[in-house]
Amino acid sequence: MTTADPGQDFSTDRRFFGHPLALANLFSVELWERFSFYGMQAVMAYYLYYSLAEGGLGLPEEAATSIIGAYGGMVYLASVGGAWVADRLLGAERTLFFSACAVMLGHIALAVIPGLGGVVVGLLLVALGSGGVKTAATAVVGSLYRRDDPRADAGFSIFYMGVNIGALVGPLLTGLVQTTVGFHWAFGLAAVGMALGLGIYVTGRKNLPDSAAVVPNPLPAGAWQRPVGIVVGVVVVVVLLFVLGVLTAENLSTAVAIVVALISIALFALLLSSPRVTADERSRVRSFIPMWLASVVFWSLFQQQFTVVTIYTDQRLDRVIGGWEFPIAWVNSLEPFFVIVLAPLFAVLWTKLGDRAPSTPVKFALGAGGMGVAFLLFLPWAGGTGPTTPVLAIVLIMLVFALAEMNLSPVGLSLSTRIGPELFRSQTVALFYLSVSLGSALAGTMAGFYDPSTEGTYFSVIGIAALVLGGVLVALSPWVRRAMRGVR
Repeated sequence: MTTADPGQDFSTDRRFFGHPLALANLFSVELWERFSFYGMQAVMAYYLYYSLAEGGLGLPEEAATSIIGAYGGMVYLASVGGAWVADRLLGAERTLFFSACAVMLGHIALAVIPGLGGVVVGLLLVALGSGGVKTAATAVVGSLYRRDDPRADAGFSIFYMGVNIGALVGPLLTGLVQTTVGFHWAFGLAAVGMALGLGIYVTGRKNLPDSAAVVPNPLPAGAWQRPVGIVVGVVVVVVLLFVLGVLTAENLSTAVAIVVALISIALFALLLSSPRVTADERSRVRSFIPMWLASVVFWSLFQQQFTVVTIYTDQRLDRVIGGWEFPIAWVNSLEPFFVIVLAPLFAVLWTKLGDRAPSTPVKFALGAGGMGVAFLLFLPWAGGTGPTTPVLAIVLIMLVFALAEMNLSPVGLSLSTRIGPELFRSQTVALFYLSVSLGSALAGTMAGFYDPSTEGTYFSVIGIAALVLGGVLVALSPWVRRAMRGVR
């Protein structure tokens, strides 16, 4: 939602770089949550497939990348639950606080519980907490801006810069700690970062809008039994599938992708069929569908920096500079570094261009097509053996990752708060995160097809497919803009 409470007009509050002061607090909590999230994720794949002698768990690479993909998908799938809790039980602000607590507990579990038990408990808590943080924080940021406030995209770009500061520093520090004292100390550092974020957030809660604490569609008294029963039933089914061997580490990401796709279809059907949705709101939801699909494609490529690019960095990248080999996790800091540099430039660019800026569907097309270009840039070194790819090559590729991301991710966050029906505001934000969820899970599944001996074909097919999709969305952009009914 981007219409502030009638008693709170934030349109004249410009105390934080021209934006409401409350944005600073949300910027901070998201920074530290991303510090812990990306700091942990930067070393998790290596922890899963490194040998026991190297401090890892010794899983096959295919199983490790599938777990990472499934975990990434679960993080954003949990955003649906976070949206429901925010809309029906706690409101966005309280959901944000309790979800951040769950993230911290998850990192503590990874740090202190050994073996696969720590991985299961820790990743589940981090996934559930991060899902709540994402939808709740986005909804609270959206509540600072009215639908017609031209600062909205710029505000989300600033908010997104906080995300990437955390994503930059997290892998740098956890990667260094992992190489010097071990994986569990790196997970512990992630927990400390989240604790700092929680402390800062608590001190600034008074600046947040009252509307962020409102429960827009409260659950009737005694109606909690049904959702709790559903959750328990899902847990029982998942456990049974693992016991029977239907679910395995190798196919986990594919299973998550199927579940997310079905949930997304059901949520779109709900928004399009509800009698509480007006004709204009229904048209906006329809316009969101092609952009949502472009987002899925974008994230299925972008999230491969934690699957395929992780393996590529380990096996194909020459990380030696002047006789010194930098920590392997540091590659994960390249892309967020570029986003930090680019975010304020894009914020200024969109503000200066105003109505002359590319339309939202064109921005989505640039994001998806840009990822296609990034994967095609791997081709000059495809087919080699051993660590032959120079560091400058991965630096260039990550720069293109960042350029593509700036055209889609913050714009998608902003759009999801403005394009949804009034009574389903958090669910529309959740829909955007479901596109990230599906893309993340597919990134794990697609990694199973990666093989250094055939990587040229892999990068070519993926890159060309993304470019074609971007072109299709550009062609559809006039219809999409009309269907958006006044949303820029």
